[in-house]
Amino acid sequence: MNATKVTEDIFKLTVNAEDILFEGIWEIPNGVAMNSYIIKGDKTAIVDGVCGWNGVPEKLFALMDSLNIDPGSIEYVIINHVEPDHSGWLESLIRIFPDFKVVCSREAANLLASFYRHTDNIITIHDGFELDLGKGHVLKFYEIPNVHWPDTMVTFDTLTGTLFSCDAFGSYGKITSAGYDDQLSEEEISFFEKEAVRYYSNIVAVFSSSVLKAIEKCSALPVKIIAPGHGIVWRKDPAKIIDDYKRYAAYQKGPAKEEITVIWGSMYGMTEKAVMHVEKVLEQENIKYNIHRVPETSWGTILASVWDSTGIILAMPTYEYKMFPPMAAVLEELCKKRVSGRCAFRLGSYGWSGGAQKELDEIMDRNRAKWEFIEPVEFKGSPSDQDLELITERVHQLVRTVRERVSNR
Repeated sequence: MNATKVTEDIFKLTVNAEDILFEGIWEIPNGVAMNSYIIKGDKTAIVDGVCGWNGVPEKLFALMDSLNIDPGSIEYVIINHVEPDHSGWLESLIRIFPDFKVVCSREAANLLASFYRHTDNIITIHDGFELDLGKGHVLKFYEIPNVHWPDTMVTFDTLTGTLFSCDAFGSYGKITSAGYDDQLSEEEISFFEKEAVRYYSNIVAVFSSSVLKAIEKCSALPVKIIAPGHGIVWRKDPAKIIDDYKRYAAYQKGPAKEEITVIWGSMYGMTEKAVMHVEKVLEQENIKYNIHRVPETSWGTILASVWDSTGIILAMPTYEYKMFPPMAAVLEELCKKRVSGRCAFRLGSYGWSGGAQKELDEIMDRNRAKWEFIEPVEFKGSPSDQDLELITERVHQLVRTVRERVSNR
């Protein structure tokens, strides 16, 4: 954990979360930073907090102490988003220092009552609502609902041009020493970009249309610094993370990058033989690809990979007249995130009967996924030389389609 200066009178308090499932679902192999921000005008405000995982409120108070900030001096608690990883510490603060005002959206006020039974001293905002902290720090508030909860808003400090964006423009990835884009190498920036894709696809993806509306609203502000609830602060090039999020939102309907993701599962190695052949063909095509086996690979990893990819290859056997169950589960999750507009090819083995293709068609139709499928290749038992030749043709066809889609967007 660390406390650092963002800019004039603004400080970032960061606590890393590791060895947890984020939202109880998503693996975070590289951890995640949870950020709170202190604004010290004549009056002191804290923007968002961090949740109660592993004694985090105590860590947050310790960080305040390192900056000589008495939690009792906080007059305003600004809640951009009530999700407990940003507001769970309120219960501790209320018990120790109850004399503060909460600033939040109207929807957030309802959620605070439900989550924490907190209904006192709440100031609800509307777009353009102002709060003057003194020393030139006039805060303005703007609602960006459904990024990714309906209560979400952003806080903008008009003096420094700092946008406190909460989950918008955030990423996974723990913060060690450097928590700012102007302190990081290109390689480190690339790391956080990959973590942002993973975060976006796991947490925000289904609300991509709301993300675009939020970007349009925030673009009207003279933003100089973006300070999210998770990840690094962007004070050298805040436009980069905005442009990245705009691109991630566009990937929902495709096309995305000139990449192919191979998702596969196998019971006895028959489908695996065909997958090994697919890899050789993709290597010959010199196209970037990602390969993930289910159920070994987590949903979060697969989602991030698919989000970046224009082409998808699904390889799985028939299992009890239906699709290999882990593959069906992954596809349902992809459809819940509304991943559409992909070019896809399916292959796989069967024993006494087929059936996987029928369930695949049903999932795609029911979710209106709008994937463009190349003719599948199914084979009984182990793939023959003729089956492998067909698979080669289909993979070449998929690569051509992906390249055409990307070049024509």
